[in-house]
Amino acid sequence: MTPGGPAAPYVPPVNRRTLRRTLIWAGVAAALGIAVLVPLGQPMAALFGCAGLGLGAANARFAQASVARYADRGKVTKGRFAIATLGRLGVITVIALGCAVLLRPAGLAVFAGIAVFQLLTIVSAMLPLVKEIRQS
Repeated sequence: MTPGGPAAPYVPPVNRRTLRRTLIWAGVAAALGIAVLVPLGQPMAALFGCAGLGLGAANARFAQASVARYADRGKVTKGRFAIATLGRLGVITVIALGCAVLLRPAGLAVFAGIAVFQLLTIVSAMLPLVKEIRQS
């Protein structure tokens, strides 16, 4: 238990490793995006692509915490979980749409960053499963 507050919900080690691995890959993807887009004269696209990766990372972290609280039972009901999920996705969508509409065309790279982060998340989550299947 933390001083002055409730204990943090339990997140399984495999989930923490998956998120950590995805964040590392997202950093590599950001560096590659900057290395490619800046010399091509698209520094703002590189910036917004990195912002999209950041939004994806924030969503993944908040989703992990939300699922852990829901799994803890008693603290979060199904309705509150759904509202929190919709709220989180709504905020990310508003930010991404705002960048895309207000800062066209470079702002569209936010969606590319979010998409790349989601792809990295899927691949990262798949690796332990593939490893387990190969062992059996």
